[in-house]
Amino acid sequence: MTPLIAPSLLSADFAHLQRDIEMLNESECDWFHLDVMDGVFVPNISFGFPVMEAMARTARKPLDVHLMIVQPEKFIHEVKALGAKVMNVHYEACTHLHRVVQQIKAEGMMAGVTLNPHTPVACLEEIVADLDLVMLMSVNPGFGGQQFIEHSVDKTRRLRELIDRSGSHALIEVDGGVNRETGRRLVEAGADVLVAGSAVFRAADPRAEIHALKTSCNR
Repeated sequence: MTPLIAPSLLSADFAHLQRDIEMLNESECDWFHLDVMDGVFVPNISFGFPVMEAMARTARKPLDVHLMIVQPEKFIHEVKALGAKVMNVHYEACTHLHRVVQQIKAEGMMAGVTLNPHTPVACLEEIVADLDLVMLMSVNPGFGGQQFIEHSVDKTRRLRELIDRSGSHALIEVDGGVNRETGRRLVEAGADVLVAGSAVFRAADPRAEIHALKTSCNR
């Protein structure tokens, strides 16, 4: 299969944000990945809803909103108001994860749950059948441009086995250090969606790089 490609706007040039969004609109990418950081759950601050609202007005691809924040359930309505397709919350940030998942789905969005690198996929065994998407962090969340954590490939394979065994239809998304080489191995292990930031926006030709990711990372 050909993976979905979701460029991370965190790596875009914020001095020329509209230009970069228009470039993605004209590219073969499938989703726009928006990373929201609060400086509490992760040691960085990215952007909030006013900036995302501006992005949403220009974007012509579905929005994949990844909340790296404490108490993400407080912002379900705001994420829905953006017109988001996917709302991703962290397993580690949700005390009552099942309730949050149901609230996201009740708003008509795909419910995604993200796991940090140290969190085993087995922790999702009781809820994976209710999920639309599981995202694995293949770097420690908070900053772009980090080195890919190698065990993420085996972790992707274990997650694929769990999803298939449970009868879940959840997509597997991977975020962090994704490029043509790591992306190919992740897709072979079972990934469906690749989040690529630096690999896209630091490329000499970002549109060509997105095309290359889609065509070279197949299973």
